[in-house]
Amino acid sequence: MSDWTSGYVAELEYAQGVYREMAPGLLRLNLLLKQADASALSGAPLRYAELGCGHGLTATMIAASHPGAEVHATDFNPAHVAGARKLAAQANLKNIQFYEHSFAEFLAADLPMFDVVALHGVYSWISAENRALIRDFLYAKLKPGGLCYISYNVLPGWAPAMPMRKLMIELGEGNRAQPMAARIDGALDFLGQMQKANAGYFKANPVAATRLEGMAKHSRNYLAHEYMNRDWTLFYHCDVARELAGAKLSFAASAHAGDHVDIVNLTVDQQQLLASVTDPAMRETVRDFMVNQQFRRDIFAKGLLRLSAQEQVQALANTRFALTVPRSSLALKATFPVGEVNLQADVYEPVADALAEKPKSFAEMLAVEPLKAMGYQKILQALVILTSSGQAAPALDDKAAREAKPHCDRLNAVLMERARTSADIAYLVSPVIGSGVQVDRFSQLMLLARKQGQKDLAAFVWSVLSAQNQRILKDGKTLETPEDNLAELKTREADFTAKTLPLLAYLGIA
Repeated sequence: MSDWTSGYVAELEYAQGVYREMAPGLLRLNLLLKQADASALSGAPLRYAELGCGHGLTATMIAASHPGAEVHATDFNPAHVAGARKLAAQANLKNIQFYEHSFAEFLAADLPMFDVVALHGVYSWISAENRALIRDFLYAKLKPGGLCYISYNVLPGWAPAMPMRKLMIELGEGNRAQPMAARIDGALDFLGQMQKANAGYFKANPVAATRLEGMAKHSRNYLAHEYMNRDWTLFYHCDVARELAGAKLSFAASAHAGDHVDIVNLTVDQQQLLASVTDPAMRETVRDFMVNQQFRRDIFAKGLLRLSAQEQVQALANTRFALTVPRSSLALKATFPVGEVNLQADVYEPVADALAEKPKSFAEMLAVEPLKAMGYQKILQALVILTSSGQAAPALDDKAAREAKPHCDRLNAVLMERARTSADIAYLVSPVIGSGVQVDRFSQLMLLARKQGQKDLAAFVWSVLSAQNQRILKDGKTLETPEDNLAELKTREADFTAKTLPLLAYLGIA
């Protein structure tokens, strides 16, 4: 039998992550911002497939927060699939199925036609043969009008780091007797020695040294899947567009909200030059050169329909938004390709104030002062920037959120119990935004303590940690004594009670 991994790293499991761009609400917003039809997301039921789902956490949270949807997800790694099935079963989610299938097997399976097919962190890391199978799947299984979310590594942003990845692969091949983590550590150590020896490569590519420093801080699981696969292809957007055209797909929109605000991405001269490029695929490729893009998140459509300006305005007006950070923690600085951007307090503070009590539609926000006086474009831009920076998100309507809550509660209960023994899933699912929210292990345990009627949250968390002989790491140092650990947990409890808990209640989690 041939190697089932097809050269893909299977020795270390992929990290447990939630990729918010895959959520239906954010897909819809990004499409509307480009005047693209998003009616595929209104399917009853919405049929959603994920190819190469890893541990399946994103798909599971989509299923929980969209109980009327039908979700199918596949991954060839049996450990990933076993874990995903166990989590879905523990949460009693009936609307999701996981498959231990290769792309060829998934294509041959008895599956419905899909409204959405998503693949995150897959296309750049597989062989040309497997990319062709993905295109065959999109051709055969994506409905007319259906959407494809796809992410991939892109040039020119990756160009300076390409040689480092090649050297890591070759150094790793020379140490195949060692475990993958040890091979990665050895390769990073050797690259570090090259940098200290003032190798010409690092002199000519200062960004490579910065990249190397960042790599050392990443988990070895992430580095294994990012750098150590046999197949690793860097694309230009125009090449991906040409490949997907074979499956009858056309580029519809970036799936990253910040990409829709030119002022924080491009100078005036760059905007003018870009406007002179008429071909859509080439325009996106040139834009990647402008911002030195290294990772793209795109939405393609099978039969792209554009909305009229009036239809776009109405659809955006009906879009609801919610804060995803405590109101008191709103950040008025964000980093974009043009650099660090200061967000105008006289705009962003009132927008955050309008959303602080409860999620609201864009139209509801525009109906009250002072937002009404600011006008449509300014408020829309603020909402998009806040969404891009992870401080806001599109929200479900009240009825959909109520219907999703019991399903989300069951999944969150399982995840909070899991936090007793593991910190591997730092997310809970919100029925309000229909997606995952980052919630660290300590906050999950404190929320679990509250649900169990515990009064001293810090003492509960310490009882969990001490029973496993675990200690808190603070400022790079381990807190050794029970007194020091409890004092730190008391500080964290106060922050949890003042900020985190109200936000989790607002998001339908607490």
